Amino acid sequence: MKLDQDKSDFLDEMLQNWQDQQLLNAEQVKKLRDSYETKTFDWRRLAQYSFWIAMACGVISLGALLVDKDILNYLKRLYDTPDSIISFLSAVIAGILYYVSFKRKKSHHMQVFSNDALIFTAVMLTANAIAYLGKAIDNNGGHFSLLILFSVFVYAVLAYLFKSRLIWIFVLLSLGAWFGTETGYLSRGNWYFLGLNYPLRFVFFGLALTAIALLLRNSKKFELFCATTYITGMIYLFISMWLISVFGNFATVEEWYKVKQISLFYWALISAGLCIFSIWAGLKYKDDVAREFGITFLFLNLYTRYFEYFWDSWHKALFFSVLAASFWLIGRRAEKIWNLEFLKK
Repeated sequence: MKLDQDKSDFLDEMLQNWQDQQLLNAEQVKKLRDSYETKTFDWRRLAQYSFWIAMACGVISLGALLVDKDILNYLKRLYDTPDSIISFLSAVIAGILYYVSFKRKKSHHMQVFSNDALIFTAVMLTANAIAYLGKAIDNNGGHFSLLILFSVFVYAVLAYLFKSRLIWIFVLLSLGAWFGTETGYLSRGNWYFLGLNYPLRFVFFGLALTAIALLLRNSKKFELFCATTYITGMIYLFISMWLISVFGNFATVEEWYKVKQISLFYWALISAGLCIFSIWAGLKYKDDVAREFGITFLFLNLYTRYFEYFWDSWHKALFFSVLAASFWLIGRRAEKIWNLEFLKK
C-alpha cells in the first residue's frame, strides 16, 4: 500500500511507540512496515490539479474573449459569422465531445480527469451555443433569464442521459443563476424582491434545494444526483446565511455602511442557530455532510464576529495574540481527535 509522506511518518511513529511499549515485537513491526511504502510523488494529485488548472485557464480565456469588444469586433470583421452559425457549430462540437468523452468512460474508465476535462469542455461549448442562440433570436426584451432556464433543461437532459454528476453540477449552478436573474427581472431592477435582498433570497433557494434532495434521497431515479444536490443546496444555504450575518438585508453597500455592525447581531444569532441545528441533525442522524457544514460555518461565523467587533477596539498585538492562541487550541484538539480516530480504525 502506497501512502503519503505524512501518513507514512505517522505510522512509523506509532509502530515504534507500540514496540517501545512492548505491545508489538520487532518481527511484527517489521511485517507491518513491509505492508506499506511511502509515495515518491503523488502523480494522481498532479494530474487532478493540472486538469483543473487547464479547465480554469480555458474558462478565463473564453471569458476574456467574450468580454473584450475589440477582439469580438475584430473577429466579426474577419469572419462576419452570424450568431446562429456560431451557435450551431458550438453545439455540433459539443455533441462530438460528449460522444467521445462518454465512449472513453467505457473504454478508458481509469482516465477520470481527462474524461471529465472533455465533459467540462463540452459543457462550456454548450453554454456558448445557448448564449449565441440567445443573441441570434434576441428582440431586446431584456428577459435573458429565460435563456438561462433553457440551459437548465438542456443540462438536465444531458446529465440524465449520460449519468454525469459533473453536468448535474452545471444544472444546479444554472438553476441558481436563473433564480437570481429572474427575481431581478421581476423586481424591475430593484435590489429587493418581496422585501428580500439577493443573499436572503438564496437562503430560501438553498433551503428548497436541500429539502428536495432530502425528500428524494430514497428515489432510485434520483439516487445518482441526490448527494450532489444535497451538498450544493447546503453550499447555497450556508454561504447565503453567512453573507446575511455580515451585510444584513440591505440592498447596497452605502446603506450597510450607515449602520453599526452590532445592529445586525440578530442575523448572526440566526446564522449560528442554523449551524448548531445542522451539527445536532448531523450527529443525531449520522449525516456527515450536515455535521461538517455546521462545524465549518459555526467557526466561520465566530471568527467573522470576532473581526467585526474587536478589530477596531483592540490593540492589534492583543488581537492577533488571541487569534493565534485560539487557532493553536483548535489545532491541538483536532490533532488529538484525528489521532484517536486513526487508532480506532
